[in-house]
Amino acid sequence: MATRVDPARVAALKEREDAAFVAARPRSAALWAAGRGVMPNGVPMSWLRTSYDHPPLFIESAAGSRLRDVDGHEYADFNIADMSMFTGYGPAPVVEAVSRQVALGSQYLLPTDDSIWVAGELARRYGLPLWQFTLAATSANTEVIRIARSATGREKVLFFDGKYHGHFDDVLVQLEDGRLVPEEDGLPRDVTARTVIVPFNDLDALERALASHEVALVITEPALTNNVGLLMPDDRFHAGLREVTRRTGTLLAYDETHTQVVGPGGLTSRWGLDPDLVTVGKSIAAGIPLGAYGMTPDVAAVLERPAGRDDDKPQVAVGGTLFGNPLSMAAARAAMGEVLTDEAYAHTRRLGTRLADGLEEVVAAAGLAWTTHRFWPRSGLSFSPALPRTATEAMATLDVPLRRLVRVYLANRGVWDAIVGAGPTCSVAATDEDVDRYLAAFGDLVGELV
Repeated sequence: MATRVDPARVAALKEREDAAFVAARPRSAALWAAGRGVMPNGVPMSWLRTSYDHPPLFIESAAGSRLRDVDGHEYADFNIADMSMFTGYGPAPVVEAVSRQVALGSQYLLPTDDSIWVAGELARRYGLPLWQFTLAATSANTEVIRIARSATGREKVLFFDGKYHGHFDDVLVQLEDGRLVPEEDGLPRDVTARTVIVPFNDLDALERALASHEVALVITEPALTNNVGLLMPDDRFHAGLREVTRRTGTLLAYDETHTQVVGPGGLTSRWGLDPDLVTVGKSIAAGIPLGAYGMTPDVAAVLERPAGRDDDKPQVAVGGTLFGNPLSMAAARAAMGEVLTDEAYAHTRRLGTRLADGLEEVVAAAGLAWTTHRFWPRSGLSFSPALPRTATEAMATLDVPLRRLVRVYLANRGVWDAIVGAGPTCSVAATDEDVDRYLAAFGDLVGELV
């Protein structure tokens, strides 16, 4: 069985599909041209252009599990806005709650009773009693790091190679030939000074890194799901991680921003994990901006300050004018109370399993030694005979030209696939018809490849 397909065939199919994509979307092309006059790269966030090598797709509307672009093409959406729309588009309870709250006022810079309900529900789901709110998981991770530094008196933060925890300085560091380097441009020269990175699943390396007692916080996804496909933890990894962090006085945070789609309480609940802090974001408010983080009472103590801020001790650098706003709170209460239910998670897991089964059948019939992963609602492929355990192994199997071909090929057949490095995810609104559409398009592609 082969792990690689003919690069020349991939290139030829990509050229054909790119031409078809552009020809079928003249309105998107016209909007992109207009956008370049007022926005870098012609889009409201330059990342929207650089993440794909085909021209940007301009969207007219979305409903349920489907997107519709300005040229009238409909897509079964398996990217679901990088999992931020796991609820599906326009769920009725959220639409009603948000519409009602906008009429009452979208921002007060004062708390509402919805914030108590949302914090209590997150506490019930994740098992951590005290919560704070931001507008995105990036901000939640930023504040968790600041709280950990205040609580421990240490500065360094440890991440695992292959991580993604948002777009702020401390986390935009990567390993390159065994040394730490800035991950992107525009970062300070000393950005690596406070960051430690070790391989995922390597408890020995973790032990060595924490032995100096200089690390304030270890932050990780329970399973790495973002930049490197899917890295699942070894059987004793999380138990070892918790033991060594406690022994060295290091706080432990789980970033459930992507992994929360596995069920209420994410992997923290499913796997019985015991962190000091948890961060979430994306879909908990059905795409209305919201991030949140939970913590133990011991950790939360650094945020407790007398009213009036008239003491001499400086406060932890947290908060923002729009954080915890009533619109986000109303959306989150409706999403978690009426959309992200136990039954909804069971539905997405069934569809995710069905998608993985179908992918496996297509690959096996084609004689390809690729591995299918099953991660509740999210399925996908590693172009290797076994799932990787580390970022180094994952990067060795990442065939970017093939991934790019998959994306544009599926788009031309009414399927919007996950971004490179992730895998297709079935939303709460997804249907068996959506899965059938994905598998039919993917089957046609593999047939042309082999």
